[in-house]
Amino acid sequence: MASLYYRQILATVLLVSLAVGSISCRALASNEEFFGKIAPYPGNVLRYITGDEPESLDPQKTTGLPEARILMALYDGLVEYDPKTMDPIPALAERWDENSDSSEFTFHIRKNARWSNGDPINANDIVWSFRRGLAPETLARGASLGFYIKYAQAYNSGALFIRDPQTNKFLLESDFARASEAALPLSEQPVTTVKEYKPTEQEPTPDADTPFHQFMHSPARLTLPGDEKSRNKLLATDAKLQAAVTGKEFVKVEGKDIGIEAVDDYIVRISLSQSAPFFKGLLANQFFRLVPKKAVEQYHELWAQPGHIVSCGPFKLKEWKPYNILTVERDPMYWDAANVHLDEIQFFPTSDLPTALNLYKVGEVDALYNHTVLNAWVEFVRNKKDWMDAPEAVTIYININTTKPPLDDVRVRKAFDLAIDKETWIKWRRITKPLPGITPYGIFHDYPLPQGSKFDAEKARQLLTEAGYAVTKKGDGTYQCPKFPVNQVEYLFPTATSNKIMAEYMQAQWKQNLGITVPVRAMEFKTFVDARSKLDYKGFSFGAWSADYLDPFTFLSLYYTNENDNSTGWWDKKYVDMLNEANRTPDPSKRYQLLSKAESYMLESQPIIPVETGAVNWLKKPYVKGMYPNAGSLFAWKFVYIERDQAKWDYSTPSTAN
Repeated sequence: MASLYYRQILATVLLVSLAVGSISCRALASNEEFFGKIAPYPGNVLRYITGDEPESLDPQKTTGLPEARILMALYDGLVEYDPKTMDPIPALAERWDENSDSSEFTFHIRKNARWSNGDPINANDIVWSFRRGLAPETLARGASLGFYIKYAQAYNSGALFIRDPQTNKFLLESDFARASEAALPLSEQPVTTVKEYKPTEQEPTPDADTPFHQFMHSPARLTLPGDEKSRNKLLATDAKLQAAVTGKEFVKVEGKDIGIEAVDDYIVRISLSQSAPFFKGLLANQFFRLVPKKAVEQYHELWAQPGHIVSCGPFKLKEWKPYNILTVERDPMYWDAANVHLDEIQFFPTSDLPTALNLYKVGEVDALYNHTVLNAWVEFVRNKKDWMDAPEAVTIYININTTKPPLDDVRVRKAFDLAIDKETWIKWRRITKPLPGITPYGIFHDYPLPQGSKFDAEKARQLLTEAGYAVTKKGDGTYQCPKFPVNQVEYLFPTATSNKIMAEYMQAQWKQNLGITVPVRAMEFKTFVDARSKLDYKGFSFGAWSADYLDPFTFLSLYYTNENDNSTGWWDKKYVDMLNEANRTPDPSKRYQLLSKAESYMLESQPIIPVETGAVNWLKKPYVKGMYPNAGSLFAWKFVYIERDQAKWDYSTPSTAN
């Protein structure tokens, strides 16, 4: 049961959240069928609240959901998310081939694809876009999503190949504790041994064996850090390696080396360094959506601004007034323009939930982004016919900066986790469930979820004491931890009402159970995500991840590297090896078991504090059709339309079953 102290804190937070909105409980309860006005707006226009102001319209510079929603209107990728299931469906690629262990994919590009300026799109545009996103100078936070592509991570990190100037041959990974060739994915086995590659009838057989393809199937080259200090540190620990590189040439890994090839003008082949059954679904992510070479090279960092932007999606930019409105209009150059239903989408940026709900209630907007119904109003809204309710592939957690004291000590990290009464938090939240790890409930039904830690304040205090920060009980029954360096920690979160409430709850829990008052600090979203990804925070930061594709690996891969969206600084080679073993396993059930084992291993190191599994929680007018409460709350806007026949409206949550 929650203590009196906690109930007072929660009551205060609840009153504040109610006070900032003008919707009363009586007003909420007054509409018996829908939440507010339901008359369609004149014209074929969708008005949508998308969350925070977008950081950028460059799809390779952002990783946030507010941007993803807009970028899905402006840009196409090789594939798109199915509007119901989020499975990959054809987009710029009309079809694709996949080898038997999912380590090589061949995409066939539409011949009628166009940029918004009318220029044709071909395979070379796709190769250039991928190389640009992975280029180190692009500074793409989502670049790690492409690290499955052969040599992509080496290119992104500025790594070096090692070449013998006498023989012109490169040093190989297999010469330095490399696993046996039998364990390699097919994409790293010599082409002559790959029997599973079966080109379609439309693809000439010789295309399977270009010189670049032979290079991709040659034994993997050894790479070393491009940074001299890091390279020397590594060489100092390996006498065999140090001797091997003596007298050799360092050759920088370039974009032309990564495993993506334009076989011809309309065939793109992607070779991976590992088996990745989920890879084709990942390609719908904003990072892999096409960017225009001409515009980027002409306008550089300004290319995605009004007046310069060139796009390739179902819509093109019409107007952008920052912090006010962003409007896109149907692009007549789009390859499937005849099947794009809306003339315009008006995106309104706001993270103030009472404002969003008020605008929806009076009929000024037609739909809201996910998690917009405040906890205090859920009971009044959840029975309305326009409330969306479904499982969600989203997890909410707290990142821990494991690189800085005092949280570089795993005992301290575990103490702060154990000191949070998550069950009470979940009961108050009403629509979420406790999160045991990083993989959510209710999405991957055959996945054995790890057992998370349980609330144990006494054990938390013991761990802190063992770490050198003694927790003692005062005469009034409260706790104190005088030696803990509070000035070295804080809780950083993006400015949204729900995030503030969560931050204050965690602050209260740590104060109550550990005697430590962790400062909380709000930051504008686009500034926050940059600071978090650079580990430019001390202590804790709000974390949330929405699936890029529907496979547990989309969550587990956050810690596959210590770069980009890891946001904790934690990395462990054993964890990476466990994930790789799982992805090489063809049996789906056994693969899930191995992934779950890796997740449990990661949780033992406590780089995060799991908090809750999200649930879909948003509103849309019944006349908005083709917009489904899918697990990622990402919508292929070309399928959305306004239905004016009331008999065809949605009078309940539309099904996501195909």
